[in-house]
Amino acid sequence: MKKPGIQLTLQTSSLVIGFMIWVIISSLMPSIQEDIDLTAGQVSLVTAIPVILGSLLRIPIGFYTNRLGARWIFIISFIALLFPVFYISIADSFMDLVIGGLLLGIGGATFSIGVTSLPKYYPKEKHGLVNGIYGVGNIGTAATTFAAPVLAQSIGWQATVRLFLVLLLLFIVLNFFFGDRKETKVKNSMVEQIKGVYKNATLWFLSLFYFITFGAFVAFTVFLPNFLVNNFGLDAVDAGLRTAGFIAVATLLRPVGGWLADKFNAFIILMIVFISVALSGILLSFSPNIEWYTVGALAVAVTVGIGNGTVFKLVPLYFSKQAGIVNGVVSAMGGLGGFFPPLILTSVFNITGHYAIGFMLMSQFALVSFVIVVFMYYQDQMNVERQIIQHTAEGIMVTNRQGVIQDVNPAFTVVTGYTKDEALGQTPSLLHSGEQDQAFYRKMWKDIEEKGFWEGEIWNRRKNGEIYKEWLTISAIRSDVGTIKYYVGMFNDLTEPNRPAE
Repeated sequence: MKKPGIQLTLQTSSLVIGFMIWVIISSLMPSIQEDIDLTAGQVSLVTAIPVILGSLLRIPIGFYTNRLGARWIFIISFIALLFPVFYISIADSFMDLVIGGLLLGIGGATFSIGVTSLPKYYPKEKHGLVNGIYGVGNIGTAATTFAAPVLAQSIGWQATVRLFLVLLLLFIVLNFFFGDRKETKVKNSMVEQIKGVYKNATLWFLSLFYFITFGAFVAFTVFLPNFLVNNFGLDAVDAGLRTAGFIAVATLLRPVGGWLADKFNAFIILMIVFISVALSGILLSFSPNIEWYTVGALAVAVTVGIGNGTVFKLVPLYFSKQAGIVNGVVSAMGGLGGFFPPLILTSVFNITGHYAIGFMLMSQFALVSFVIVVFMYYQDQMNVERQIIQHTAEGIMVTNRQGVIQDVNPAFTVVTGYTKDEALGQTPSLLHSGEQDQAFYRKMWKDIEEKGFWEGEIWNRRKNGEIYKEWLTISAIRSDVGTIKYYVGMFNDLTEPNRPAE
């Protein structure tokens, strides 16, 4: 494969172009409305339409990136974008904008290419940072949002749209010559990969997290330009500049989120992210002027930017063998998360005369996500503890307070000969050899009661009847209020299994 740095630079730059194309209509909407008469509902629909294909296509694009490589998928995507860009430049009706806007979604779908391809070039401990750097390609939306209205004032919005054809042709050539022809490819069936992951709850949890974080980013990107003009009376250039600032903050913090997820626990970072998004949504619900609205919007930019980078640290950790299809599903849900808010906000405004309920919905979704992250965090901690027990060389047996065996590890089976299924539901008397008298056991349990543990040598019996000597430690596990919940026995075999049964 070619040098990782070259591919990271090329693919990130290509994503910039894809995202620049994706938001052409929303960025130029104030100028387009001067020539094409559109209702408020039509404006919301036209600006949201590119998100649909940009979301749904992420699934097959992620899959085929694994099969064909990033080079060919970027080239095919950019060739396909030539038509809608030209078609929009000659649009003169609402339906023209809908058709062209739908196909513009291909630009947003290119996100799945890099998050599937680039982790192949780097070790796992750098995946968060690498995907975060690639995500900086989101800055393409800021470039178009800021520059397109300025150019439209000088050369007209139609000519501004045609300039993007030049960028597409340039990057088709760059990917052809510098894209990696020898990228590692995966030939798995799409149906088989989907079957392997669709029942996994973690996939849908991660999809919800990205639905909130990236969805908020997309929604604000397409909603802000027209919203700032109509709600606060800003001119198109000023609205574009403020939207570009939102995009820049969220985008530049994406690699920070990936880096934090590499260094610290990603779930704790997501807890902070979702609590912050929830508070920001409340602020936006009641912000009376442009100053407070700016504070709330920038708070959203900071938190969703970090959140976006964090989510894509978790995807390759949980789904290394199905990364292409899972990246596609998760990023598709994120894109769809940007489709609905502009429509909901417009509908809420038409019914109530303000946007408060719409922003409160974002806050509530964030709180739900926070609760799920807390659940996943503790589940992950339990999985780590379970893995430690399963891979410990010493035999381990866990009983409840009544002495009924609840769990054993593989080393228990190696030493005693009893499988896990045979041991569960039994008591430790299963192993008694008869070598120790009742006084021995009374002394053992007295020490456990007074000291919390007992350790020493003991003779036990294997399943095959052989008697062996072991070093045994028994510990009492108590709840927060001091009640004994479990007993854990850990033991090492001290003799060869050569003593005959009696």
